[in-house]
Amino acid sequence: MGKYDDIIDLPHHESKTHPQMSMIERAAQFSPFAALTGYEDAIDEAARLTEDELDLSEGSIQEINDKICFLMEHLSSHPIITIMYFVPDERKAGGRYRSVTGEVKKIRTFEQEIELADGTTVAIKRILSIDSELFNQFDMQ
Repeated sequence: MGKYDDIIDLPHHESKTHPQMSMIERAAQFSPFAALTGYEDAIDEAARLTEDELDLSEGSIQEINDKICFLMEHLSSHPIITIMYFVPDERKAGGRYRSVTGEVKKIRTFEQEIELADGTTVAIKRILSIDSELFNQFDMQ
C-alpha cells in the first residue's frame, strides 16, 4: 500500500472563499521574481549601438578652423550656425553624431569650445562640420 493511496482518488479541493485563479494569474505571481537582477539591463546595454568617431583629413580640419576664425570676426552679427559633432558615449566605446543649430554666443579659444546662446557647448575637436548662411554670403564654401 502506497503512502497516499487513501487520498489519491478524492476530488480536488475547491475553496469556497477564494475563487480559483486562471493560469495567467497564477503565472503572474512569479513574474516579479528575477533570478538574474540586472540581466535585462545588461542585454539592452550590449545591444545599444554606438558609432566610431571619424578621423578628419588635414584639409577638413583646416576648413573647420577657417570657419571658426571667420565666425570670431563676425560674432557681432550674431551668426546662426549648424554644427555636426561627435558626442562620446558615457558607458561604452564610441558615441553618436549630433547636429545642433543655434546662435553663436562665444568662441572660447583657450578651452577650444563654441558656446551657443541656448547654453550648448561643443568641443572644437569633436566637430565634423559647420555650416551657416554667413559663409554663403561671403563665399566661404
